[in-house]
Amino acid sequence: MKRTLLTALLTLLLFNLTQAQIIYKPQARPQVDPNAPKEYTIGGITVTGTQSLDNDVLITISKLKVGDRIKVPGEKIANSIKDLWAQGLFDDVQINITDIRQDSIFLDLYLLERPRLSNVIFRGLKKSEVDDLNEKKLKDITGKVVNDNLIQTTSLVVKKYFVEKGYYNTEVLASQRPDTLSGRTSLILTVDKHTKVKVNKITFEGNTALTNAKLKKAMKNTKERKPYKIFGSKKYLEAKYIEDKAEVIKKYNERGYRDADIVMDTVFRHDMSAVDINIKISEGHKYYFGDIKWVGNAIYKSEQLTQILAIKKGDVYDEEKMEKRLRNSPSEDDVSSLYLNNGYLFFQVNPVQTSVKGDTINLEMQIFEGEQATINKVLVNGNDRTNDKVVLREIRTKPGDKFNKSLLIRTIRELNQLGYFDEQKTSPDVKPNQQDGTVDLAYNVTEKPSDQLELSGGFGGGRIIGTLGLTFNNFSLRKLFTNDWGGILPAGDGQKLSLRIQSNGKYYQAYSFSFSEPWLGGDKPRYFSVSFTHTNQNIYGYNRSNPNYSGLQLTGVSLGLGQRLKWPDDYFTLNTSLSFNKYDYQNYQGFQYPTGTSYTFSLTETLGRNSIDAPIYPTSGSNIQLSVELTPPYSLMNGRDYSDPNMSDQTKYKFTEFHRWKFDAGWYTKATSSSKLVFHMGMHLGFLGYYNSDIGTTQFDRWKVGGSGLQGYDYIQGVEIIPLRGYADNSVTPEGKPNNYYSGSPIYARYLVELRHPITLNQQATIFALAFAEAGNTWDNFRTFQPFNVKRSVGAGVRIFLPIFGMLGLDYGYGFDQVPPIPNGGKPNKGQFHFSIAQQLGSGF
Repeated sequence: MKRTLLTALLTLLLFNLTQAQIIYKPQARPQVDPNAPKEYTIGGITVTGTQSLDNDVLITISKLKVGDRIKVPGEKIANSIKDLWAQGLFDDVQINITDIRQDSIFLDLYLLERPRLSNVIFRGLKKSEVDDLNEKKLKDITGKVVNDNLIQTTSLVVKKYFVEKGYYNTEVLASQRPDTLSGRTSLILTVDKHTKVKVNKITFEGNTALTNAKLKKAMKNTKERKPYKIFGSKKYLEAKYIEDKAEVIKKYNERGYRDADIVMDTVFRHDMSAVDINIKISEGHKYYFGDIKWVGNAIYKSEQLTQILAIKKGDVYDEEKMEKRLRNSPSEDDVSSLYLNNGYLFFQVNPVQTSVKGDTINLEMQIFEGEQATINKVLVNGNDRTNDKVVLREIRTKPGDKFNKSLLIRTIRELNQLGYFDEQKTSPDVKPNQQDGTVDLAYNVTEKPSDQLELSGGFGGGRIIGTLGLTFNNFSLRKLFTNDWGGILPAGDGQKLSLRIQSNGKYYQAYSFSFSEPWLGGDKPRYFSVSFTHTNQNIYGYNRSNPNYSGLQLTGVSLGLGQRLKWPDDYFTLNTSLSFNKYDYQNYQGFQYPTGTSYTFSLTETLGRNSIDAPIYPTSGSNIQLSVELTPPYSLMNGRDYSDPNMSDQTKYKFTEFHRWKFDAGWYTKATSSSKLVFHMGMHLGFLGYYNSDIGTTQFDRWKVGGSGLQGYDYIQGVEIIPLRGYADNSVTPEGKPNNYYSGSPIYARYLVELRHPITLNQQATIFALAFAEAGNTWDNFRTFQPFNVKRSVGAGVRIFLPIFGMLGLDYGYGFDQVPPIPNGGKPNKGQFHFSIAQQLGSGF
């Protein structure tokens, strides 16, 4: 029974296998004997398995052509497969025989394409980092074939990106995921940056002339991590480290060690977050300047050139100093400037070492003076909005004049001072023609928006005050009566028009208008200005006819005329202005008498010198002004006895009299010639005096110190607000004079030191950060005046210059010294935030 059942099962299985072979047997391909290669002629080539690649190109890559004689199997078929694999485009490569007809063979290239990249997905990174990588490093990667080379290259690019930022232990793990929407593949990169690698310790070997501390100081961007080191980066960045090694050698060269060299340096891991650096130095010998001989000079004597070079025999040999004294002095007191400022544009000087005797190097200064170059053409490019005459009148290099380097630099400065062009893009194009001894000059400028809108809020009298101001810095009065405006308002003639409204409703309104022309008459830099102001303060909001009305009206007009001076130098200016103010007040507390009318007629003389290189972000130069404002001494001229107790207040104070002195100075300098870090130092002093002690000091034209400097109601009394960060507005008053919070003080002093660093400098926005230390105080008279008894503060802030709004500022200051309590009960000192808004300096003086 069992044998019969087994026989039946085997018979059934054999039947099924036979049927399967009959149904599913694939069509047989032509076969060749691998042990007996035979030569054929290629009769045809087809390509299968591809989707997006060009078949003809793939056949070309295979180096197989119809009509070729090949052996099958043979070396040519094997080489074709290798060449196709080498493209990195395929997951499978086969060359199949589709037919053999006599001695003709037909081939099919079966090529299975690798997937293409849809996108890169990052894990473990911030959005800003992902955006930066996609925009700067991987923007052209989409659509490429995903192969081992692409994955490895992309991972290395990402790793290098973070290594350059100090993440030396960055790990990148790559994986793939099908993108069902596009039919492609997504590359997933999981990034672990770990911590930034810092410098733990820097050691030197072989240094005897310079201490470790001095060498470490020379390395500006590679610093050891120390708990007490707050400022400066401690990251290890290879590019910065290479720069710092050059600075170490430069420091040796400055000391005369011209052969100094770093023979070996090693950077090795201290731990996962830090590295140690060891630098071995060969100092070599110290060298000195020997004899310096001038050759080829005919215009200037050797003694004069030696004096300018300022290097004596026996001085430590310093090539950088020599180069600076020959042609690269920032102050233009070098030998090259001597020639270039006298027209010798083709001048060249080449220092040649004639001999080295021991530690002494003798030099020969080989000079080619050439001919003086005459200016042929002067062009201005890029002033699309500003009229040519406005630009050309500031240019100091005129056709027909001899070339002068200092006048070219001065022209750049004057164009920047206009405020109409992007200071970072103003550049001269000097095109000398040595054949005819001429030079063409082109000044390339880029217009930037210069009109400004002031929108600000202040606080005064317990109410919010809003301000709307419009300043048109490149206005054209001439075009106002034509159809050629070229914009919303006529522009291009370099004039300035300002309109300003300040109000908090019916309690306070102030209107002002000003116009200035920097070149009155058009032929010389005569500055003319006119302004008008009207202010109305209504304390309780009553009509003026109401007996309970309490308020003040101020109406003022002023005229100014200024000119540039040629002595002591042409950076000096002298301005004269006449102003008239009428004060009409009724039941107004705080003045010598509450109801009446006062008049102020004054003459102001201002002597100034402005040599800063740019109005928005100065990096060099100074701006100094000394002004005195005088009213007629009425009480000394009219013969009246002002000590008479029966004299009415209306008579006594009808005509305001005073003399008012101000000194303002600001200096700017770079930390180093190549640094963007700028030091700003300032000093501001003011004194308000009187002619007659029986009248005393006027209640008008005083100063209030403290806060951000934003103006509120104080403007109505002619009070000037002096900022002092770290203290509340107006809170710095003389000892025992709390009422000066309202009226201001007749004497003030303010001192300032700032450290500034730019964040961005372009025409859309100029942004810089700053740290400051400042001090100031006020006094009621000269008997109590102590210029160094001041209220101190420190802090930090940021400045943002937007062309339409002007300069905006946000500061945090900490005031160290106590000041009297302020009436509104706020905090007068210690931590204070300050917001400020200021208009850009115009094109006048």
